[in-house]
Amino acid sequence: MRCHVGALAGFAVDRGQHSSLDALARLIDWVPIDQALCVVSCSAKGEPAWPPEALFKAMLLSIWYDLSDVKFAESLDDRGSFRRFCGFSVQEPTPERTAFVRFRKALVAHGLDKTLFDEITRQLKAKAIQVKTGTLVDATIIASASEDDE
Repeated sequence: MRCHVGALAGFAVDRGQHSSLDALARLIDWVPIDQALCVVSCSAKGEPAWPPEALFKAMLLSIWYDLSDVKFAESLDDRGSFRRFCGFSVQEPTPERTAFVRFRKALVAHGLDKTLFDEITRQLKAKAIQVKTGTLVDATIIASASEDDE
């Protein structure tokens, strides 16, 4: 059994401001990706599996933004643009880091890791689109070691 993302109404309020991820998501033909992923199921014991297409989109974002599974899970939970790209509404829970680990292993086990990333690259090159990787600013609060700090 698989979870269905986006089934709940309530994506982030549309203020007419969309990110480059929204435009990028519209440029990609997700049908061949979804068809290839139909063999993948990576749920933990007893819980429904996350939809493979949503997890694949999440993997793309984690690569493009150079995020670890832990940081990506935090960012997916927090960022509207990431949620929209992957298909999660505001009210829905998002996968935790272990779901991404299981999904990555399942991709490799089915020989889909390179194939699917190559398909995305091929599609984007055909449209003369280049995705520049980057990093998000991490505003982690770190306690100061100095006694004089307030």
